[in-house]
Amino acid sequence: MALSPSVSSPARPAAPRVDPAYNAAAAAPSGPLAQGREFVWTNADFARVQALIYQRAGISLHDGKHAMVYSRLSRRLRDTGHTSFHDYLGWLETHDGPEWQEFVNALTTNLTAFFREQHHFEIFASHLRSKPSANWRVWCNAASTGEEPYSIVMTAFEALGANASFKLTASDIDSRVLATASQGVYRLDSLKGLSPERLQKFFLRGKGGNVGMVRAKPELRRVIDFMSVNLIRDDWPFKEPFDVVFCRNVMIYFDAPTQRRVLERIHRVLKPGGMLFVGHAENFSESRDLFTLRGKTVYERR
Repeated sequence: MALSPSVSSPARPAAPRVDPAYNAAAAAPSGPLAQGREFVWTNADFARVQALIYQRAGISLHDGKHAMVYSRLSRRLRDTGHTSFHDYLGWLETHDGPEWQEFVNALTTNLTAFFREQHHFEIFASHLRSKPSANWRVWCNAASTGEEPYSIVMTAFEALGANASFKLTASDIDSRVLATASQGVYRLDSLKGLSPERLQKFFLRGKGGNVGMVRAKPELRRVIDFMSVNLIRDDWPFKEPFDVVFCRNVMIYFDAPTQRRVLERIHRVLKPGGMLFVGHAENFSESRDLFTLRGKTVYERR
């Protein structure tokens, strides 16, 4: 088995604008923020990052994320040759180039696993079997490195058969994780939760120098379209509505107004009666006009 890669603004919510020009008091390093750092890191720097990632991706960074943001963005300073956060962020604000994607990639969190939240896949399988001859269209909008999309397709094949009419759109805002997902290559130990039967049926084992690696079989990968989608933008590229949407552990990064806007857009691209699967820590009871709770973190489109 070869394992070489084969990877094939509209209106946004206004965020607090931070003046790029430093105020001496606000910019002064405060306590541990300035100690033992490669780069000076101030409260003003963090406030600018908060504003920029909110404007670009709708992500609300709380004040406890100082260390994470410093660590991840320090790499961007090194890669771009900047010697201070002040200069890097100022440069970013005046250039609409590929570094914006790297900025977003650096600040997004990708925690995933095969068949995470198992009860969702049991409900999903039952829903698929209720209409075995339908032309199923499903969207997974937090594809990350691919474990969730491939879990969705494995469930569909088991419920409907490999020849069923089933198409999955898998999206993420992070371009790097999408590249990994497209390749479908994983360490064997990351699939330890899968049964031997699923492992044999859906994956190819690496040989020689690729021992310890597996790759999703072509029949899984060919029913998935991987694409970059920013949930807070209005330019979603979908022409037909979906039967099911997986939007799990995404909304926790948005504030309440942004959550509502994204839910309204999901409502528009989901068929009436369609199913929405969300994360275990997410609750949208305040959007009863859009969705009705049908199970543990499972909603039906009204």
